[in-house]
Amino acid sequence: MMEVGDMAPDFELPADNGDMVRLADLRGTRVILYFYPKDDTSGCTKQACGFRDAMPAIRERDAVLLGISPDPVRSHEKFRDKYELNFPLLADEDHSVALAYGAWGKKKLYGREYEGILRSTFVIDADGRVEKVFRRVRPAESAAQVLAELGA
Repeated sequence: MMEVGDMAPDFELPADNGDMVRLADLRGTRVILYFYPKDDTSGCTKQACGFRDAMPAIRERDAVLLGISPDPVRSHEKFRDKYELNFPLLADEDHSVALAYGAWGKKKLYGREYEGILRSTFVIDADGRVEKVFRRVRPAESAAQVLAELGA
């Protein structure tokens, strides 16, 4: 499980625009990674739109935001277009990146146990170290938490 001070695991994932995104290529920049369960669901939409609206403040602080879910690129494209999202959505279809960050695990819904994304957000400093970890994130509060961490 990732903790503050740990080196953030590098990854390479396809983005909604067809590009491959590597964390290592973003060194020198603060990076916000948020893991969410599924495109175009109520909580995930609320969270994504909150980040969309916060992007000017995030950019002012020279930070990059990346959303990660197990959905495929095509689903991300539709989600991005429908809600005019202004940041990359990355496809972690085998959930290997979520596992590396401790954002994949057992969940319970209506008495049923299953494995899935544990809604989490990680702020990674310019040197690639985890600066802040938000676990059990509430979708409506996610952007405000990140902005407070960035000093906005």
